[in-house]
Amino acid sequence: MADGDGLGEAATAAASSPAPAPGLSPPLGWRERLRAGLAGTGASLWFVAGLGLLYALRVPLRLCENLAAVTVFLNSLTPKFYVALTGTSSLISGLIFIFEWWYFHKHGTSFIEQVSVSHLRPLMGGTEGSISEPGSPSSSRESETSRQNLSECKVWRNPLNLFRGAEYRRYTWVTGKEPLTYYDMNLSAQDHQTFFTCDTDFLRPSDTVMQKAWRERNPPARIKAAYQALELNNDCATAYVLLAEEEATTIVDAERLFKQALKAGETIYRRSQQCQHQSPQHEAQLRRDTNVLVYIKRRLAMCARKLGRIREAVKIMRDLMKEFPPLTMLNIHENLLESLLELQAYADVQAVLAKYDDISLPKSAAICYTAALLKTRTVSDKFSPETASRRGLSTAEINAVEAIHRAVEFNPHVPKYLLEMKSLILPPEHILKRGDSEAIAYAFFHLQHWKRIEGALNLLQCTWEGTFRMIPYPLEKGHLFYPYPSCTETADRELLPPFHHVSVYPKKELPFFIHFTAGLCSSTAMIALLTHQFPEIMGVFAKAVLGFLCLQP
Repeated sequence: MADGDGLGEAATAAASSPAPAPGLSPPLGWRERLRAGLAGTGASLWFVAGLGLLYALRVPLRLCENLAAVTVFLNSLTPKFYVALTGTSSLISGLIFIFEWWYFHKHGTSFIEQVSVSHLRPLMGGTEGSISEPGSPSSSRESETSRQNLSECKVWRNPLNLFRGAEYRRYTWVTGKEPLTYYDMNLSAQDHQTFFTCDTDFLRPSDTVMQKAWRERNPPARIKAAYQALELNNDCATAYVLLAEEEATTIVDAERLFKQALKAGETIYRRSQQCQHQSPQHEAQLRRDTNVLVYIKRRLAMCARKLGRIREAVKIMRDLMKEFPPLTMLNIHENLLESLLELQAYADVQAVLAKYDDISLPKSAAICYTAALLKTRTVSDKFSPETASRRGLSTAEINAVEAIHRAVEFNPHVPKYLLEMKSLILPPEHILKRGDSEAIAYAFFHLQHWKRIEGALNLLQCTWEGTFRMIPYPLEKGHLFYPYPSCTETADRELLPPFHHVSVYPKKELPFFIHFTAGLCSSTAMIALLTHQFPEIMGVFAKAVLGFLCLQP
């Protein structure tokens, strides 16, 4: 905000000169108008100049004689030439069409259009008019849009991510496929370095070894480094964490290692609490030890959930949320929601939703679809599309349908996985809010909860597509949420393995050049067929057309 003098000067300037209307630029001088007019007519002037030059050189170039020679050459051509010409044109255009189709499905854009924009447009001077001044309204809108896209395309840690050794690696042993991408594992390595290291690691040799271990790309090298850290310090909690995540081949083994990590982590945490006020380095060390302790307890709760001890898992999660309330960014409440749904404790689920389904907190598919599931549960067992069409929807049914529409607008990829219209894969370690990766992570754990409630999937199947009638297209604005971001496809392709067909919303329209090459291929193939069947008639027609074009003045 400006001070008083600045406001006075601004008022004086506004009184002395009229302010331009919003979105309009100040009037241009005669030089700017002349330059703009010449720039707009430049292409036309070049075209007229070319025609004039061609007309002036018609005699030296002997254009008339050359046209006559071309006409004689065309008259001497046989129908076989036209069959070969049209057939070759059809083959080439067909190959271009197939390549365009493949490139569009792989990269989401047209190859010809991309090459034209990248290489031909700068040669034609197309980029000059598109460059805006730094302070112009268009540049400010573009920067605001880019900032919004960056915030919307933020990648989050999957709160229900699986264990690498006990689950992801076993999947690789059975199928021979890698369920995690390099990009996803690299993000996890960055998370581990953020959570489990600090500036005081050099004070403890075991922590120094583990700092190098978290940066190591090779899994056997990381496991070897963890054992080296345990040789230096048998109470190195992060070493047990790494072994539980990557070396343990069963959930039972992972839980055993995490219990050892918990014993060591609690001892280190209490020691750090006593020294936290001595220096900023000790405060950083306490934050690191807190992260380690919370991570261990959370993974122990997930082990208990996977081994069927659900009430124990719920207790651990509730205690974590009470003891460390600032760590809401870890989304422990999503783990709690899934465990409570498994217990069918729907009143407790509603209580958690009442706290976290708030307008000021970031949403997720787990929040939105769980809220829809609870409202669907009250009416799904008696819902019938035929009965609803005759008598109309009741108030409870309207609430359930609106909750489904809200959830589908937030993440439109989820229903196809819940309705088993698309096959599920193992969820990645990181997800993109409102993206296909989040839909896979949600459906992987929550599909069983939808199946357990009678009629829930039937109500979802009957109503979920109605969401798209309320959202304007193209997606200039949303109905209940922000407009759907346009960057989810690129991020999801980085997070999800290549053997998975990424779900894209909204469906992209086919580029112009795919329609053009398809039409060119079809038309040339038809001409080739007609020329082969009726060579005399098509030969006369082709000669007449070419002769007409060549004899034009």
